[in-house]
Amino acid sequence: MNFAIIGAGAWGTAFSIHLSRLGHTVTLVPRRFEQALALASSRENADYLPGIPLPPSLQIGHELAPVLMEAEIMLLACPSQALRATCERIAGNLASATRLALVISLSKGLELGTHLRPVEIIEAVLPGRAAATLTGPTNAAEVARGLPSAMVLAAARIDETTTSVQAALSGPSLRVYTSTDVAGAEFGGCLKNIYAITAGCCDGLRLGDNARAALLTRALAEMLRVGQALGARPETFYGLSGFGDLVATCHGNWSRNRQFGFQIGEGRAVAKLLEGRKTVVEGYKTTASFAELCAERKIDAPILRETYAVLYEGKSPAKTLADLMGRELKRES
Repeated sequence: MNFAIIGAGAWGTAFSIHLSRLGHTVTLVPRRFEQALALASSRENADYLPGIPLPPSLQIGHELAPVLMEAEIMLLACPSQALRATCERIAGNLASATRLALVISLSKGLELGTHLRPVEIIEAVLPGRAAATLTGPTNAAEVARGLPSAMVLAAARIDETTTSVQAALSGPSLRVYTSTDVAGAEFGGCLKNIYAITAGCCDGLRLGDNARAALLTRALAEMLRVGQALGARPETFYGLSGFGDLVATCHGNWSRNRQFGFQIGEGRAVAKLLEGRKTVVEGYKTTASFAELCAERKIDAPILRETYAVLYEGKSPAKTLADLMGRELKRES
């Protein structure tokens, strides 16, 4: 298959390497021309995925029109808050995309203001184009190196195109499952970033394994409650895009969200940690978007609410823990 990957951060680069290794025709399209030149000349993404060479067959593009002219599948690997602008840029070049069968989001975040999921943004800006999300417990460097991973491809309808793409994405090091619960898959990918920040805070406070285990257990219960209230299927949260991604992101030292929370737990200021970052902490803005949405819909999400207080209201992680532990006692559910 012919793949166009828009966005050359760690994840876009990793997936380009993976698909090239499987023998597909792949073009990686960075946002900046300078980055495209650097990748083409050095054959390495030194900023986002250092030490992993780009395969000789991987093409580096910059102009969207000629790339879209050949693409059968397009993967959007940009931060969630930049997804709308990326889609708007693509929309102006879609006239040439006569072979394009599916647009796949790799983003994990809820848009500020609109509270839209990534697939909803794609459908709004690129109407008439089939859209799906590809998500799960995956670290970019491990995928790039060919270590075993599993993901879920969620689309509103599982048809011939979807199953063809499932087969094309899968290989010796990556197994892809399908789902029709797009909302559940995307909400799981969004929420786990929030709880990874919280887990990082626990670790930064040196609270121990008991605290982290209790947090993850209650975070999963909260994910189900929030997701169901927003129209997702509960069983999805027990799968790769829910529990699987939650465990990986809350435990992995590679997780930007966990590391961000860890530094907050150690006493670093949120504003200072965000200053001058090259990489995006998706859970930061997603926390604000979900906090607004849960308040509007009157959804009870105490862990999410307390995480928002730490990130946006200056509440100390230690005080947050005390408030969560001091909540009214009840039956486990």
